[in-house]
Amino acid sequence: MRRLTHTEIEAVKALGNYAEDWSEVYVSEDFRPEQLQQSRLSGRVELASEARIIGSTVANYRIGERTLIEQVTALQCRHRSTFGNGVKVATMNENGGRTVKICDTLSAQVAYMMALYRHRPQLIEALEKLVDQVAEERADTLGTVGADCTLQGTRFIREMRIGDRVTVDGASILENGSLCDDCHIGVDVKAYDFIVAEGAHIANGVTIEHCFVGESCILDKGFTAAESLFFANSHCENGEAASIFAGPYTVSHHKSSLLIAGMFSFFNAGSASNQSNHLFKSGAVHQAIHPRGCKFASGAYIMAPAVEGAFTMVMGHHSRHHDTSAFPYSYLLEREERTFLLPAVNLTSYGTVRDLEKWPQRDRRQVMRDVINFEAHNPYTTGSMMRAVEILHSLEELNPDSPVYSYNRVQIRAAALQRGITLYNRAIVASLGMMLARGTTEAHYNGSGRWVDMAGQYIAKTVVERLLDSIERGEITSLTAIDNELRVFAIHYDDYAHSWAEQVYASLLGHLPTDEEIREAIEAGHNAQEKMLHLTEIDRKRDYAPEMAVGYGIDGESSEERISDFRQVRNLH
Repeated sequence: MRRLTHTEIEAVKALGNYAEDWSEVYVSEDFRPEQLQQSRLSGRVELASEARIIGSTVANYRIGERTLIEQVTALQCRHRSTFGNGVKVATMNENGGRTVKICDTLSAQVAYMMALYRHRPQLIEALEKLVDQVAEERADTLGTVGADCTLQGTRFIREMRIGDRVTVDGASILENGSLCDDCHIGVDVKAYDFIVAEGAHIANGVTIEHCFVGESCILDKGFTAAESLFFANSHCENGEAASIFAGPYTVSHHKSSLLIAGMFSFFNAGSASNQSNHLFKSGAVHQAIHPRGCKFASGAYIMAPAVEGAFTMVMGHHSRHHDTSAFPYSYLLEREERTFLLPAVNLTSYGTVRDLEKWPQRDRRQVMRDVINFEAHNPYTTGSMMRAVEILHSLEELNPDSPVYSYNRVQIRAAALQRGITLYNRAIVASLGMMLARGTTEAHYNGSGRWVDMAGQYIAKTVVERLLDSIERGEITSLTAIDNELRVFAIHYDDYAHSWAEQVYASLLGHLPTDEEIREAIEAGHNAQEKMLHLTEIDRKRDYAPEMAVGYGIDGESSEERISDFRQVRNLH
């Protein structure tokens, strides 16, 4: 970079430009006066090769190669800034009890640790120091716009660090934040104290404040969010989020939907779905956990605190603070102001199969910072199903003739209990067989014990604990190193899952299974899986049955025309 020559200064002045101090304007060796037109410059401004500033005001900024700044009211860095790095986000708990410090290298797993492991204050302190380390590395008195960016028709961009290939088109205000590579910010966006990760898209009147928007997320159509974290491939429109931890693939599309004070993951919110976290006693201090794969039907309502099992469908209003975490793949229904649990019925839903298939197909990421495991058969949900069977048997043994059983403030009808046991057992056999069919038996891949779903990553709790201990002791010195440890586990996931399944059979047999017993378990798993797929296929056919053709072929003269219209529209060829 070099200063402008006297001749160049006169040339750019003739093009309608003004600078408070031309000696503070630095350009590339190949600078041409046409790169600056009708603009005001103040403080230090650095203009890289082929970068252009047209009709804009720029103060204290570095502009990267081939970048266009056009009709921007104010691109300013008014003071030393960390550009959103180190901002505290009061996720899950509006009073800040689970505050997460954000930075532009934050992964879903690191955020999960900071939000969920508050019982380990030394860990939280260590993690926050690692975030502070990133923030200090980013700190500068000059803002940055990377290479090949386009910033057009925008009002205020203040204290922003902008990566490469970023588009900002018609935003209202971006203040104290970072836009990582390849993201897009559209018309009327207002954003304060935030980070937007690689490939994210925010447009059409979205307002965010104290938020992290993860890789390839989409926020659109007037969505508003405060004190919230959104991770990979989440897609939210129209509605509102307040103090949420939106794990990967959190989806909400409706104007009437509110997500508040909760954890979500691979989630779908129906229209008018709502939650409450304020019981008018201690303030807005409560939270709800909605693990992977949960869905809210239209009009669903939950009063926090509450927690469901993974892949639970919630219908109706639920205000008794249920805990059904031990029952994955279930339905929660409201009947006469009471909550009824239908264990395991989601195992027969074709919708569950479709969800499991579509998520990996919709992965738009390039960087892949969040570790995401898409396996349908895994130790986390299988372990939950095993616990569910134990609970259902114990309920039945306590009162064999009861028509309805009570558990953690929900009701389970006797018929639902029996069906749940049958479906869970079949799914357990299928999952164990599938896990044994993959991976190898090696002692150093010990996956025994409890597993957790850490914001998209299935991982053995013993491995998590070892990692947390290392962070507390200062043996891990960067967020990148934490992510790398988690990626190493992900690479060997099949081996750890195989080990877990072997240990399950060992506890049943009284010894480690032989090769022949493993082959038998794999065969039994395949058979059970075929039966489960048969049930989901029946459910799929119900949705494609002629009875579902109501309203099709509305002007047709015959049932054949109605069915033909139905099949064409539904692509049932």
